[in-house]
This record gives sequence, C-alpha cells and structure tokens, in this order.
Amino acid sequence: MNSRHEVLFEQLNTYRLELLHLVQDLTEEEAEMIPKGFNNNMRWNLGHIILDQYLWIRILTKEELLVSNAFNQWFGYGTSPAQFTADTPSLPELVALLKEQPGVIRETYKDRMEEEFAPTEMGMHTIEQVLIRTIFHEGLHLGAIIALKRQIRK
Repeated sequence: MNSRHEVLFEQLNTYRLELLHLVQDLTEEEAEMIPKGFNNNMRWNLGHIILDQYLWIRILTKEELLVSNAFNQWFGYGTSPAQFTADTPSLPELVALLKEQPGVIRETYKDRMEEEFAPTEMGMHTIEQVLIRTIFHEGLHLGAIIALKRQIRK
C-alpha cells in the first residue's frame, strides 16, 4: 500500500472519529426526532453513511454487500425512517458498525486500492476513487447531523 492510500485511510478514520464524537452523547430519543424542515433523523443519516460506503464498493466490485441487504430498504437513497422495522439497527448498533467500518474497509481493500473495474456511472473505476467520493458524502451527512442536533437541542 502506498503513502497516498495511507493518507486516504487516515482521512476516512479521522472523519469517522469526528462523526462518532458528535453522536457520542446522543440519546435514542434524539436520534429518532425529525424536526420541521428535515426529511430524516440522525439514526437514518448514520445508517445511510454505513450503507453508502459499502454500496459504492459493491457497485464497483460487484461483490457481496458487507452489511445486510436490508440496509438498502432502511437507509438507501430516497428512503426515510418510515421504512424502519423492528429489525432496523438501533443507535448503539449503528455506532458499533460506524466504529468498525474504516478498519473493515482498510483490511478488506488495502491491497486492491488501484485494481481496475468497469467504471461506475460516475466514472469511478478504482476503490481509491470510490473512497474519495464516499468520504465527501460522509461530510455532507455529518453536516446534516450537526444541523439536526442543533435544531433538536434548541
């Protein structure tokens, strides 16, 4: 693994730690609230972050999704907490998955970062390119969680 990949994995880990720090004092009740003007809650955003990283890797590699396929029904694009079921991961379960995900991705793909695949509709053809996109996407949802938390704790 080259130093560029080390930096990318460090960024993934650093931003994830920032997210985890933000939600460490979150109650389950707060995680479920959808303030006026918002479409989703913090729990949905957390599950969506997990799914997005694994889903884009799967779209690229055509390999099995590293979380339950049900994540698509709960946290996929265009879904909402209205699709949650009794089986939807709880806040603590999502936090645990968020903690482990950067390490799982690193261990699973560290030697495959530049492996060439058929390009996605966005033109990405390596895992390295997908991770750059998913780290950006995580930042967008980090911002949504910050806004949700502010609104809820007003």
